[in-house]
This record gives sequence, structure tokens and C-alpha cells, in this order.
Amino acid sequence: MSDQTTSPATIARIRDSFGRQTMMETLGASMAEVGAGRCVITAPILPTVLQQQGAAHAGLAFSLGDSAAGYAALTLMPEGAEVMTVEMKINLMSPAVGDRLVAEGRVIRPGRRIMVVAADVWAETASGRKHVAMLQGTMIPV
Repeated sequence: MSDQTTSPATIARIRDSFGRQTMMETLGASMAEVGAGRCVITAPILPTVLQQQGAAHAGLAFSLGDSAAGYAALTLMPEGAEVMTVEMKINLMSPAVGDRLVAEGRVIRPGRRIMVVAADVWAETASGRKHVAMLQGTMIPV
């Protein structure tokens, strides 16, 4: 899907929708990239999003991955559509320890009514990054 061209209007529409998500604002998240069938969202691992053992809470990884996958789907939906998650599964593979999380969402199969999506979440430090979670789900236009 990354070979398709995404219009400036579509990118603006996606960024505007993201800007209305108060949850993403609360997490300090930002949209790093958006293109046809893909989206990258990042967020710092702040002291306020840690679980009891010092790693980023799984809820942060899920929130970022869900939004990245959802916005990847929205890039392929018509003007005026918004998107909602129908279902989403997460595999947590490693503690999310680092400076920030990066969620890379993509469309696996675009459909007329639902889209199958996925996201990978990475924990980054100055010395590299580690794959900490994988998500797969379905999105629906609303």
C-alpha cells in the first residue's frame, strides 16, 4: 500500500482527526508519518505511564498501536469518514523500556466495510530499538 500516493488533503484530514484525540494529547503522542495505508505515532515513556516494574504500561503500547492502525485505515477511507475499532488483539513480547514508543500501523486488507489492520510497537533508546508489541484487528468507517 505504501506505493499509493496520499493527497495533501487526506494527510491534513488525518492529522486534524488525530489532533482531536484528547487521549493522544494526554499521552504526549504525536503523528510522525502518514501515508496511504500506513501511519506512525510516537510517544515518550513518561513517569506517568509506567507500570509497577518500571516499564511502560501495556495500555500505552495498545493505545498507540490501535491509533496507528486506525489512522492507517482512515487514509484509505473516503472523505467525511471517521474510523472506529471493531476488535483489536495485542501480543506483548518484551517489557517496553526506553525513552519512547513508536507504533507503526498498516492496512493488511482494505475492504469496503471493514479493514484488517496491524501495528508493531517499538521501544526506542539512544542505542537502538526493541520490538515490544504486535497488534492485529479490524476497523470500520463511521
